[in-house]
Amino acid sequence: MFKGKFYHTLDAKNRTIVPSKLRDELGDTFVITVGLEGCLYEGLKKLTEEIIGKEYMRDDGAAMRIEKCLVDANWGQSTDTVYQFCRESEFAGIVVPSHGKYIGASSKPMGEYKRAVGDRVGLNWRMPNVRGKRAVRHVIYDTNYWKSFVAARLLTSPGDRGALTLFGRSSDDHLLFAEHLTAEYRVKTEGRGRKVDEWKMRPDANDNHWWDCVVGSAVAASMSGCVLAGTMEDKKVRSAAKPKIKLSELKRMRSR
Repeated sequence: MFKGKFYHTLDAKNRTIVPSKLRDELGDTFVITVGLEGCLYEGLKKLTEEIIGKEYMRDDGAAMRIEKCLVDANWGQSTDTVYQFCRESEFAGIVVPSHGKYIGASSKPMGEYKRAVGDRVGLNWRMPNVRGKRAVRHVIYDTNYWKSFVAARLLTSPGDRGALTLFGRSSDDHLLFAEHLTAEYRVKTEGRGRKVDEWKMRPDANDNHWWDCVVGSAVAASMSGCVLAGTMEDKKVRSAAKPKIKLSELKRMRSR
């Protein structure tokens, strides 16, 4: 996304020529709007149509679709635009505004927050019941916890349970992605009787956008019911199912 102004004339057919220095970066298709909010709204619309509006094939041939897509709503003046888009989108219910919250060792952990009527609470994330201008369900999650969670998945040996791996064998294919994933470092801190990894940006790092995207994807997976064995929700989700009993068998048991 480019921001700024460029003055150019129109030809007889009301067409303008894109400056040559921008053509290679913009590609064949791009959107021009007046104002940052218009660019953001249109960009979200095009992106969600592309990634949510299609099926993804698994190796076994089964078709899958995206069930949950979080949109970062923490970016200053763009927050209202994100909420408006999620409310008006054709994928409303799938796209959800998200707010990552920095919860350090000295902060009150999310598990101790008071639960209000209508709130949906998960593993270090919650969807508060909201009303008013931003009457769109949004999710708030503990960024430090989920960054540590994803980092642990990346450090797990390939083939072991809970490992997160990248496709292919060429490191060059994922160089930029890896730079984003290593743009932050953890600092182990202690406070209020608990130990927490607090994540901070490296001074020499430029961007961490894809790192935030992977973390948000992990939260979205948790919201959709995905559970890693050993986490605090594991017992609740993986409890043994009760055996099914036919009505006729139930009547015989009661008549005894």
